[in-house]
Amino acid sequence: MTVETVLSNARIVLADEIVEGSLVLRDGFIAGIDAGTGRIGEDMGGDYIIPGLVELHTDHLEGHYAPRPKVRWNPIAAVLAHDAQVATAGITTVLDALRVGMDEDADLTLDDIRRLADAIEDSVGQDRLRADHFLHLRCEVSAPDCLNAFANFDGDERVRLASLMDHAPGQRQFVNLETYAYYYQRKLKLSDRDFQKFCEKRMDESARNSGPNRVFIAAACQERGIVLASHDDATSAHVDEAIEQGVRVAEFPTTEEAARASKAAGLGVLMGAPNVMRGASHSGNVSARTLASDGLLDILSSDYIPFSLIQSAFFLGDMVEGISLPQAVAMVSKNPAQAVGLDDRGVIEQGRRADLVRVRVDDHVPVVRTVWRQGRRVA
Repeated sequence: MTVETVLSNARIVLADEIVEGSLVLRDGFIAGIDAGTGRIGEDMGGDYIIPGLVELHTDHLEGHYAPRPKVRWNPIAAVLAHDAQVATAGITTVLDALRVGMDEDADLTLDDIRRLADAIEDSVGQDRLRADHFLHLRCEVSAPDCLNAFANFDGDERVRLASLMDHAPGQRQFVNLETYAYYYQRKLKLSDRDFQKFCEKRMDESARNSGPNRVFIAAACQERGIVLASHDDATSAHVDEAIEQGVRVAEFPTTEEAARASKAAGLGVLMGAPNVMRGASHSGNVSARTLASDGLLDILSSDYIPFSLIQSAFFLGDMVEGISLPQAVAMVSKNPAQAVGLDDRGVIEQGRRADLVRVRVDDHVPVVRTVWRQGRRVA
């Protein structure tokens, strides 16, 4: 039986313009876009209708599963809590980032990570979830157990993205050792002497493991059709290495040099939405606002604050000269969807999935009022 919904009196954010009018949703897809007031349907009250947001890198799920040291929550309950939070933030497609390769401070184990992935798979199969969930493997290539952990996802068809990460001190995100000390020395309560030993161990692991692990994972992803991302590139040499390994997404470049080289090479440059809203990186690296102003930003990720994704899109569209609201919305919908091959969503266009968000803006803050996934209201 055909199911049709009409959303009228809306400001519809299309790929390159905003149209006042109505949307027709039929059987989970966008069936029509009508300018003007001719159609009668559910009155949107002049609110914006934007495409459902597509999130490529959020590690927010782990916090629901392990909310305190040594505490483990029911994995299905953790997935449901995470899903509810991302959906009510307007995210209709999410790549849940799960770590592959544990650094020394990790409270989670390889079995914990697989348990979360299984809970996602089970919840998808049982139709428990509001958003559409896939997996993003955050591969800590310097970790000794990285390849064993990666093998734990052999044949997992929900994996769509893998990132090559190395958080060893003295390079990439942590060129500044003071920033690294703020992260790890305080967290692990290390003396200066013990912290020096900790750094030396991390750098030695990076020197031994990162190169071979990058090559292996890049080849495996190419064979399996998994999109590959680099992480925290800081130099043109890092970008050259990423290109050689088949990377398509440049996650969180830490310098304008790396962002510019990535953009010139045709990589999708991804930055954190919290960076946009704060006006600076929490690690002291390049500002996402600067990259946006310079035309070097393609994709935004909520990273550690789900609501920051929609917030940053409306901020850029309102506050950054040269970026329209349709262009900003594309950074959180069309561009990330295309980056991982999800070409059926991410833009309001006839024939696309009816993944939509109704938004009102109050005091420069977007208020998510309704969320639809494939034409069905989920929030």
